Amino acid sequence: MNPLKAGDPAPKFSLPDQDGEQVNLTDFQGQRVLVYFYPKAMTPGCTVQACGLRDNMDEFKRAGVEVLGISTDKPEKLSRFIEKELLNFTLLSDENHEVSEQFGVWGEKSFMGKTYDGIHRISFLIDAKGKVEKVFDDFKTSNHYDIVMDYLKSA
Repeated sequence: MNPLKAGDPAPKFSLPDQDGEQVNLTDFQGQRVLVYFYPKAMTPGCTVQACGLRDNMDEFKRAGVEVLGISTDKPEKLSRFIEKELLNFTLLSDENHEVSEQFGVWGEKSFMGKTYDGIHRISFLIDAKGKVEKVFDDFKTSNHYDIVMDYLKSA
């Protein structure tokens, strides 16, 4: 696993959202976008992380930052996750983990003694020109929002 670094161009991707509509990173040209990768919708940690973003979406909007969450879940599951948690941002389905691999967040993980491949919880702030501005890889699900906001306020 080799995540992209600040200064790298962000991969130009196109993925289906929770409604099955294609969303392209280029749709957000000229805007900053927080692309956050998470392992699995509706699990405790991912729910805490998503709800932290949801509850502070006004601050992201004021900072001019769009939020896109990416996992390998199917669009139907993402739709249920959004409905259940009343999420106010877009979730994208990367079922074949191609985009996760392009960002360098797909790799070996271990949980309860089992080793498997999956998404590592890493977020990327993409600048208005489509380059990685900042990589967030050191946070807990409960403070993800704070870490990102602290950076946005200081940048």
